[in-house]
Amino acid sequence: MYQQTVNEKDWKMFRAKLPGWQEAYMERLNREYVALLTGVGDASDRFWALEKRIREDKKSVGVVAEMSRSKMYQNLLGLLADGVITPDDLEGFTDELREKLAFVTRNRA
Repeated sequence: MYQQTVNEKDWKMFRAKLPGWQEAYMERLNREYVALLTGVGDASDRFWALEKRIREDKKSVGVVAEMSRSKMYQNLLGLLADGVITPDDLEGFTDELREKLAFVTRNRA
């Protein structure tokens, strides 16, 4: 992917919002984990299903993100793709950034 210039306003807003987005996402994951652990089936199957799920979820930008300007755009795309945020969560970011993200996500579908 080509190098993008990051608008200062967008960068500051991203840095401010990311921790809240991640916290909300991990809260959702925790509820899903509880449901998995308290579901039906053998305890060992539920345990290993949880272990696999956590291993996969740890790769999500909603759990861990590389905080650099050069990764902001990819991080936002990852957050959208993983369902951590919706386009409505981008309110306040520049129109240019929101349009670029909307274009990419539309074309991925």
